[in-house]
Amino acid sequence: MTAREAAARALLACEQQGAWSDAWLNAYIRREKPQQRDAALAYRICAGVLQNREATDWYLAPYVHGKLQPAIRAILRCAVFQLAFLDRIPVSAAVNEAVELAKRMGNPGAAKLVNAVLRRLTEKPLPPLPAGDDAESLSVRYSHPQEWTAYFLDKLGAEKTRLLLECSNRPAPTCFRVNRLKGDEAAAAKLLEADGVTVQPLAVSGFLATEHTGDVTALRAFREGLVTVQDPAAALPALAAGVQPGMTVLDACAAPGGKSFLLAQQMENRGSILSCDLHENKLHRIAEGAQRLGITCIQTKAMDAGSPDAAMKQRFDLILADAPCSGLGVVRKKPEIRYKTRQEIQPLPKAQLRILEGLSDCVKPGGILCYSTCTLVEEENEQVAAAFLEKHPEYRMEALPLPQPFGMAEDGQRTVWPFEYDTDGFYLCRMRREK
Repeated sequence: MTAREAAARALLACEQQGAWSDAWLNAYIRREKPQQRDAALAYRICAGVLQNREATDWYLAPYVHGKLQPAIRAILRCAVFQLAFLDRIPVSAAVNEAVELAKRMGNPGAAKLVNAVLRRLTEKPLPPLPAGDDAESLSVRYSHPQEWTAYFLDKLGAEKTRLLLECSNRPAPTCFRVNRLKGDEAAAAKLLEADGVTVQPLAVSGFLATEHTGDVTALRAFREGLVTVQDPAAALPALAAGVQPGMTVLDACAAPGGKSFLLAQQMENRGSILSCDLHENKLHRIAEGAQRLGITCIQTKAMDAGSPDAAMKQRFDLILADAPCSGLGVVRKKPEIRYKTRQEIQPLPKAQLRILEGLSDCVKPGGILCYSTCTLVEEENEQVAAAFLEKHPEYRMEALPLPQPFGMAEDGQRTVWPFEYDTDGFYLCRMRREK
């Protein structure tokens, strides 16, 4: 299987099976062991199409009439991405490979169609993408569905919407959090650099941005438990929780464990953390991560956070609820997320509220309940928190102490936008139980 075929088939799996593109391509690499440059090209084309799908379709629209087979549409998108966005791909290579792919994945008639469309497309230079700040133009230029572009325009205005869409299309650096149970930033940076990794300290204390990491699990700093992968914004719920050594803590939606590990570090590995997830098969990742990091205060349990055990009533000083969500804050890492529709995410607020209500009686009087998501949608964030507080007068929002450069959120809740600090997008709020 060539790199271009792998990219097209990964796109097809995303569209038809709901697969994650990186997971599909990782499996392809393990199975077929392509040369490194071919693997890199497959990733680049697949991610590039996902990040520029609206633009590729805009370029194709004058030449394609009627409904296309999904496989042929994926092949054409791959070819147009190469022609429009990659400088080093010869036109002949992109066109000829697409025609051959159409023969393998479609039929001779489809191959003739692909050839005709691409030949006409390449007869003259491609036109510039639309330059306006209306929803339709921004949608094409930054390849985000028009309904989400319109949503953010209404919420943020044109300038911040452009910043958001630009940021969502940039590659995200690999960020490591230093495990201070085993060392400090200087020791971690030294070990990473010795393995050929480029390291840049971040404004958030304890975090390092890196390039040229390769296989993270092969790095000595990772294997020895000196670092773990975590975006600074994803760490904010744990950093703002105010946890202390000796506390009893529940991380209710914990997998793969990053927040539990940070809580353990802040607690100096003293106290107890119960890390739960709905899916038992995810718990081994938390246990393995804790062992690698030298953490002994974490236990794991399979649990539906919306229906916790009766024995958990008023048991915890602190509960983190990083709820399942639409994920629109991590589009730069998972570009296919942008294609979720607003209709698809409609059931999520009800499920998120159910989790908060289920956990509400597990907090001790005087304790803290932190709610967070990695999305930017008000219906899943502020509206869920408000609905919970309306039903539970025993809770109140309180000031959210965030580390520099994020500052203090006096009203107890904060949406961190990706363009602000070049992090993931995240929402979090902090609520105290008064009685």
